[in-house]
Amino acid sequence: MARNLRKNQTPYENKLWYWLRNKRFKDLKFRRQYPIGKYIVDFCCFEKKLVIELDGGQHSETKQSKSDIIRDRYLESQGYKIVRFWNNELNENLDGVLEKIDELTGDSK
Repeated sequence: MARNLRKNQTPYENKLWYWLRNKRFKDLKFRRQYPIGKYIVDFCCFEKKLVIELDGGQHSETKQSKSDIIRDRYLESQGYKIVRFWNNELNENLDGVLEKIDELTGDSK
């Protein structure tokens, strides 16, 4: 399943993956379409315990929204921080999205 998702990424996932792959972002290793438990997350940085999700319009529907909440609770119980961006947010404000990821991967000492 995860392999199929990697082969069929959305244009939005491709756009963000360009910036996250090959340790281009702060020399951190990100994985895409990676299974954690029974869920497959869009992007994950194990080192920082960060999950990044890109959401399309279907995520605003009640049923999907409830599923996202359950999923997020599970991931949080595993120690992950989750950040969600809307697809149009990535298109309209890529710098802001990268800045937010930068904040979340910064060292908080």
